[in-house]
Amino acid sequence: MSLTLILSVFVVYTVLLFAISWYTSRKADNSSYFQGNKKSPWFVVAYGMVGTSISGVTMISVPGNVTNQAFYYMPMVLGFVVGYAIIALVLLPLYYRMNLTSIYTYLESRFGFYTYKAGASFFVLSRVLGAAVRIYLVVFVLHGFLPQGTMPFWVVAFVFMLLIFLYTLKGGVKTIIWTDMLQTTFMILAVIVAVIVIANQMGWNFGEMVSAVTASDYSSWFDMKWDNTTHFFKQFISGIFVTIVMTGLDQEMMQKNLSCKTLKDSQKNIFTTSITIVIVNLLFLTLGAVLALYVQKHGGMAAMGISAVDKIFPTIAENYLGMFCGVIFLIGLVSASYPSAGGALTSLTTSFCVDFIGFNRRTDLSDEKKLKIRYRTHAAYTIIFFLLILLFYVINNKAVIDLVYQLAAYTYGPLLGFFFFGILTKYQVRDRWMPFVAVASPLFCLLLDWVAKSIFHFGFGFTLLIFNGLFTFVAMWLLRKSPVSIEK
Repeated sequence: MSLTLILSVFVVYTVLLFAISWYTSRKADNSSYFQGNKKSPWFVVAYGMVGTSISGVTMISVPGNVTNQAFYYMPMVLGFVVGYAIIALVLLPLYYRMNLTSIYTYLESRFGFYTYKAGASFFVLSRVLGAAVRIYLVVFVLHGFLPQGTMPFWVVAFVFMLLIFLYTLKGGVKTIIWTDMLQTTFMILAVIVAVIVIANQMGWNFGEMVSAVTASDYSSWFDMKWDNTTHFFKQFISGIFVTIVMTGLDQEMMQKNLSCKTLKDSQKNIFTTSITIVIVNLLFLTLGAVLALYVQKHGGMAAMGISAVDKIFPTIAENYLGMFCGVIFLIGLVSASYPSAGGALTSLTTSFCVDFIGFNRRTDLSDEKKLKIRYRTHAAYTIIFFLLILLFYVINNKAVIDLVYQLAAYTYGPLLGFFFFGILTKYQVRDRWMPFVAVASPLFCLLLDWVAKSIFHFGFGFTLLIFNGLFTFVAMWLLRKSPVSIEK
């Protein structure tokens, strides 16, 4: 595709996005930014959450991984459904009963100041690192679409972050729930168009495509090898806990749910999202199988100039499926990226303003002063993301970037332990020790994972998150206060 075409597509899509942003952010205030004025339609939130849950990285890597891992991702997706049910029936009633803006204020009321700050800090660390890696990978792909030498990487990164900053600055959650809906639509459209175009090139009708996929080795759902990280039981259990921590204990995801009018609406949103997520992920994996068969027919990855599995979809979309499919892929990739980046920016700003500045309890700050602080915080996080993207580009080391992403995932473990110790027990804890517990648990998990892989050749996969939360839970139990001290 020419530079003119790429820029034209990007500009048209961005104008549409900003039109929605302008319309939804009229008369917006801090309540609009943080909670959407508690007026968000549940079905809009449910549909838009699909775009947030499936980032640009997922859009690229899930289809690509089918080449090596078949449909082994599906047991995890089925675990997502159980995780969503726990969120709807256990966590959401708690959040609505306490009328929370930041979900981490629960930790303060349950355990105290230090546990609260540790939980909020670990969310900030995890969200900054995880979102920065995801944004970097998407910007890297977008930069690769441009004709070589036409635009420096830092310019692409700067424009990307500037646009996200501008369209989320005023409306926050009130804007994001509506732009998420648009972006989810284009992301799904990109996958459907790719499947249709490839099927046509392969000479398949719908039934023949389904038969080809099911007859191939790529359609297997269950990995039966216990020592593999993709073993079906590990995947299923991991899916449950990944959903609990990365949706139910994540400010970005819960901020949208808490913008619904009532608990019942929010629960309907969660259950609808869980069903939609299964359908969309099955569509992604079907695309992956179709891509794998397409590559197989054309002589393999090397013959097509594809260097890695996560480059299969972008390379084929850009070079083999025609201009229309390439344009739709580009729009879908941008659509899958905006929700992740915009949501991260909004949730981080919310957490800082509520958890660290204390917007909810400070009476010495006027609305005008709060607005200025929010704008500055929003800008500061935008700059942090931009600098991290440039850092990752300079490093350009996949092992280092994977480690950063892994560390981001590990930091959800202490949140899992904190929340479920609070929900499942009636004990208080030695509050001042909790920051040390929150640091020690992920470090211990890193060591455990290294030993298991180096000595026993065993991969925990995502189940390491469960051990992380369990270690935190056990440490809290050991540091609990005696029953006498917590009697009321």
